[in-house]
Amino acid sequence: MTKEEHISYWIKNADRDWKRMQLCFKSKDYVFCLFCIHLSLEKLCKAIWVKYHKTDFPPRIHNLKYILEKTPVILSEDDWIFLLFINKFNLEGRYPDYADKIYKICNKKLTQDTINKAKNIRLCLQKNLQ
Repeated sequence: MTKEEHISYWIKNADRDWKRMQLCFKSKDYVFCLFCIHLSLEKLCKAIWVKYHKTDFPPRIHNLKYILEKTPVILSEDDWIFLLFINKFNLEGRYPDYADKIYKICNKKLTQDTINKAKNIRLCLQKNLQ
């Protein structure tokens, strides 16, 4: 695969996760919705990482801030804080005992607010891929 095909792979999968997030929100599965936001943003971050590195294989980690810090992407302080916040929802799909804690705090308002902020971050990340 070419570098462009690797980047396209990550973008395509990020879009798929974003659509899945929308379905989860409609079905009121707020925790998994937040997890899908993280997945989508992670895959865009990895596409950016591939764009700026010689190797086409991004690190096998899930920390969005760590991935982007290895690229020339510039974000506001609020955006970096948001990435640290959304990192927390990466754990939902991996550690069911952790999920019990976040099910207690996830509700429609928190999820909608997070989606709105994620949309802005997503647009920023996509611009870095043009």
